[in-house]
Amino acid sequence: MVSSARETLLQAMVLLDGHYGRPVWVPRYPPVDELVYTVLSQNTADVNTIRSYEALTAHFPNWSSVRDAPVEEIEATIARGGLAHVKAPRIKAILAAISERTGEPCLDELAAMDDAAALAYLERLPGVGPKTAACVLMFALGRPAMPVDTHVHRVAARLGIIDPKLAAEAAHGPLTELAGPENVYAVHVNLVLHGRQICHARRPACAGCPLGNMCRRVGVQASAG
Repeated sequence: MVSSARETLLQAMVLLDGHYGRPVWVPRYPPVDELVYTVLSQNTADVNTIRSYEALTAHFPNWSSVRDAPVEEIEATIARGGLAHVKAPRIKAILAAISERTGEPCLDELAAMDDAAALAYLERLPGVGPKTAACVLMFALGRPAMPVDTHVHRVAARLGIIDPKLAAEAAHGPLTELAGPENVYAVHVNLVLHGRQICHARRPACAGCPLGNMCRRVGVQASAG
């Protein structure tokens, strides 16, 4: 069953690479920046994430000053991104937690950890779950850790790569293993892109789908997880 799921995923990867192009990893932000950016992105559209991140980095000179600022000031600064009342104290708490070792907000210790240890460390931080931890490792450090958002989960489930009943939080490890270290970044990026452009939650554009010949859900117009 695992072999079949891996074959399906790799077949989908080849087709998506042909359709969208093969993504090549380059670091997006340093690890601390990536962590804050990902927290800001939680339940938020990309455009608002970028606006709130840019507002935060323009208003404060460094992450230590964010950590030491009143939570109300942080909340006001990121208000345009949504859920600021949740994200402001979360960011402040995370920056405090990663300052404990050196006195400054720092994630340099991740370099000396293997992938499992790095994920576990990040997931112990306040408000950091599997997806946020995987985003930091993959986007900032190029580690093979698959972030599973709603698009990745939906497309993988529709293709039968994972059981639709498997929660997104539990799918990070299996999808990382199925993709293989050399493919995690490309698979993640193109599954997200495919979910946004074609494989919508409602009314997927099946007629133009490059995965149409291998998808069990072709033609389904209702919401499908």
